[in-house]
Amino acid sequence: MAHLDSNRNGDTKPDLAPHKDIPLSDRSLDDLVKEAPPLVDDIPNGGVTAWLQVVGSFFLFFNSWGIVNAFGVFQTYYEADLLSSQTASSISWIGSIQAFLLLIVGVATGPLYDAGYFRALIFVGSFLTVFGMMMASICKEYWEVLLAQALCVGLGSACLFIPSVAIVSTYFTTKKSFATGIAASGSSLGGIIYPIVFHQLLPRVGFGWATRTLAFIMLATLTVPLTVMKVRVKPTQKRQLLQLSAFKELPFTFFSIAEFLGFMGLYVPFFYIQSYAIRSPHTHVEPSIAFYLLVILNVGSLFGRVIPNFLADKSGPLNMLLPCAKISAFLAFCWISIHSTAGLVMFCLLYGFFSGTFVSLPPTTVVSLSPNVAVVGTRMGMSFAFAGFGLLVGNPVAGAILGTGDNFTGVQAFCGGTVAAAAIFVLFARVSKVGLGLRSKA
Repeated sequence: MAHLDSNRNGDTKPDLAPHKDIPLSDRSLDDLVKEAPPLVDDIPNGGVTAWLQVVGSFFLFFNSWGIVNAFGVFQTYYEADLLSSQTASSISWIGSIQAFLLLIVGVATGPLYDAGYFRALIFVGSFLTVFGMMMASICKEYWEVLLAQALCVGLGSACLFIPSVAIVSTYFTTKKSFATGIAASGSSLGGIIYPIVFHQLLPRVGFGWATRTLAFIMLATLTVPLTVMKVRVKPTQKRQLLQLSAFKELPFTFFSIAEFLGFMGLYVPFFYIQSYAIRSPHTHVEPSIAFYLLVILNVGSLFGRVIPNFLADKSGPLNMLLPCAKISAFLAFCWISIHSTAGLVMFCLLYGFFSGTFVSLPPTTVVSLSPNVAVVGTRMGMSFAFAGFGLLVGNPVAGAILGTGDNFTGVQAFCGGTVAAAAIFVLFARVSKVGLGLRSKA
């Protein structure tokens, strides 16, 4: 029994990877003992080394998703100044491509991580993100910004993202969702600090040095994961890039569709809330206050990536993601009728909180929908690809709906509709996995 997946909290979960196609009921106890990996008893599930990985992962999120969360402040500045000749849709392609690359390139960086190139990924990712922001600081033309901020920073962020997700899961068992949530909250803190620094420095030192200051912050904070993070155990086999048979399983298929739809609309407020507060004829928000709406969104998201994840360890990730997705869609539709400063502040806090689960919970959700740990990496990459394509098209579509006028109602309805559709497919995933029972953990 020692080689069953027994952690220090008494859980027993055998790894069935070597015979994943043979039903559990058809195997003897001796078979399970032989199949289980010998290192699983050593999973710390806490301790200094394990929590240092969370700290390191926190700063990887801080400098990957954190930059994506902060793009709204660049969107507003580019529309008003540097790229004022471009449409809102064209400008949003910069942030969308950056986020798309962060997710889609993970399909390739995942096998590199499995092959033992963890530190190489961190070094390359750190260089590309810092270099990209440095180059963005001297850009004058749209194509230059696209190459520096979209392509270079996006590729660098992709190198940082997969290690930030993969490392934490190897150090925790029963606290996995909570630890991942704490790490993912780094993206929200990045979305708070980077816009504030940029906004405060912009009128004092100009766009160039304001952007370079962000790059120096990135350089300093990325030394933390380079110092403290280390691989606990290497995968025993190479990861497949694709596992098409996964789409024969309805829960995974429905959840992948939910990822695509959810990320299509999820980041619309993060990109356009400032423009809405300043440009909409129905609002009366001072520009200096409008800027902080993006910060408030990320403050709400900071807590939304920790608290629901803590509860998800007990309820199951799908059971937590479903109500959060429903409430996010409801809030997006409510956004249409919110015009006051106080109302927008409350919207940003609540939407940030409930939408934050869409970034922090998918990794543990994919784990819960996988038959064994051997396919988790592949399926996570496939799921991230769906989310990446959603991010790629969602914000430019919102920008096209907005056009050169002030059709924010269409933008808000697009956000609410796509997130509501995502909630429906999360429901389908849950029902296809555990049925209609309200008390079933999923």
